[in-house]
Amino acid sequence: MNIMIAGCGKIGSTITESLVSEGHSVAIVDNDPAVVSEMTNICDVMGVCGNGADCETLEAGGVSSADLFVAVTGSDEFNMLSCFMAKKMGAQHTIARIRNPEYNEHSLGFMRQALDISMPINPELLTAHEIYNLLKFPSAVKIETFSQRDFEMIEIKLADDSPLDGLSLRELREKYNAKVLVCAVRRGSEVRIPDGRFVLHAGDRLGLTAAPAEIQKFMKAIGALRRQARSVMILGGSMTAHYLAKRLTAAGTDVKIIERDPEICERLAADLPRAVVICGDGARQELLIEEGLTSHDAFVSLTGMDEENILMSFFAASQNVPVVIAKLNRDEMMPLAGRLGLEYIVSPKKIISDVLVRYARALQNSIGSSVETLYKLMDGKVEALEFKVGSGLSLLEVPLKELNLKPGILIAGIIRDRKTIIPAGDDRIMSGDRVIVIAAGQTLGNLSDILDRNGGQQ
Repeated sequence: MNIMIAGCGKIGSTITESLVSEGHSVAIVDNDPAVVSEMTNICDVMGVCGNGADCETLEAGGVSSADLFVAVTGSDEFNMLSCFMAKKMGAQHTIARIRNPEYNEHSLGFMRQALDISMPINPELLTAHEIYNLLKFPSAVKIETFSQRDFEMIEIKLADDSPLDGLSLRELREKYNAKVLVCAVRRGSEVRIPDGRFVLHAGDRLGLTAAPAEIQKFMKAIGALRRQARSVMILGGSMTAHYLAKRLTAAGTDVKIIERDPEICERLAADLPRAVVICGDGARQELLIEEGLTSHDAFVSLTGMDEENILMSFFAASQNVPVVIAKLNRDEMMPLAGRLGLEYIVSPKKIISDVLVRYARALQNSIGSSVETLYKLMDGKVEALEFKVGSGLSLLEVPLKELNLKPGILIAGIIRDRKTIIPAGDDRIMSGDRVIVIAAGQTLGNLSDILDRNGGQQ
């Protein structure tokens, strides 16, 4: 597809790299010539230096032939105007980054319709949603939901004293009578789609899929279920902090926000009357201790500096805070966070990248199925996709054991009439199902892509 991206900051550059790796033809627009030069050197993209809302600039980037136009500059209003212009000049679909909390659902819906924007994206809101899920189920280091929350995939890390250490997956199913599926295992830098003979070891990172209630039951059975956070300290008064605190306080969670900027503190205090807002330098360990860090169930570091988020999260972990979450944007910081023992890491740019990749694949789908959900797992080494199954696919009603799947492919779940099925060999995919597929080393755009066409079922 032809895709045009206006704005190449942290989000824009990550989106560009992801879409190029998917094989799309990408053109970028930015008003900073240094940014355009850097991106064209890094990626195989066309670069245009100029105003993303200017018709001549858009024309130079080929907007009239764009299948998708994405505006992710730092200004919500500019992004909406860019999408409006792009649509008028021939772009088929438009996506605008809209972050401001003042644009509520009613006003956003009106603007989306009036400006003919295909989809608004809000990195801060999506990041807050991911953090909220972790705080409500801190037994997992990552949680992804499928099919209107009827099916979940979580990532957990096996502790040194885990009862699963040394068990094969076949033994695990027999011992715990578990209606969960271990669909991916990361050991060191290697990721595997395991079979029943695979033996688990302490330190492994597992991807588990099941209905939410079954995951809770399994985690409790292995002694890994931890209570959800009832009191949360948030460092930094960003928009992500605003969205997160609003959702937490609405759920009855005690929230304390520490922010050094007095103006931001005043705004947060006015917008979040149920939260406690402290004006002070959260990088001072003494202040965190004075404000009761050690009595909180969770600490979330959401400042604009990755280094500060890592250091203060490490300090909170050293004070035995049960759950510590750090927001990071720079990829090079991820290994450092891991070496310091920080398990809960969220990356806004990767969250948005997943959304854009999913949307682009959905536009390309052939007849028969469509990508409804796509997540990158195991630090991007594995994809989990949800397909909505239509009619006309040759694999329909064929027992799964008779399908010749590509290497690195696993059918992890089938949702039929809101019933979750952990599939076995005799199960079949039916029209109307939602199917969860795990893929390692494969790029899937359609459910039929799971088949090995060099010698199996067509």
